[in-house]
Amino acid sequence: MTHTVETIDTPDGPFTAVAGQDGAVIASGWTASPEEALARVREQWRPQDVHAGTVAAMDAVRSYYAGELDLVMAVPVELHGTDGQLAGWEQLRRIRPGDPLTYSEFADALGTPRAVRAAASVCARNPVALFVPCHRVLRADGSMGGFAWGEDVKRSLLEGEAAGRAR
Repeated sequence: MTHTVETIDTPDGPFTAVAGQDGAVIASGWTASPEEALARVREQWRPQDVHAGTVAAMDAVRSYYAGELDLVMAVPVELHGTDGQLAGWEQLRRIRPGDPLTYSEFADALGTPRAVRAAASVCARNPVALFVPCHRVLRADGSMGGFAWGEDVKRSLLEGEAAGRAR
């Protein structure tokens, strides 16, 4: 199947998304490199036929940065992982902008309150940043914790969401 890649400029730097013909995003992140975004997809699911073009999901990204924070949650995504990862990514999409959780709270929301490391791993392996908002999960002390696209991007996203708009 042919996939399309598009990179746009955002206040947080270049943002790249790769989507299938059906519009479902399979990889995204704050990079100008399609290869870097696709590296987060398991190799057996990584598309070989990728061409530059228009990715419909980028309209939602532009809207997000214009202050319409919820539209990115309506973007279809195509995810491949373990049952636990898939359940975790689905749960992440339920976290409201401006209302982040701690990793412990996220583990609890998954029904596995003692599996905090597993919950953190779900965030770390997320291939579709922004559309599955792993940036909305913080350490117990309120500090940022890890983020594949950098702590500065995570902080900017959270500050914008807390203010009711993206920066």
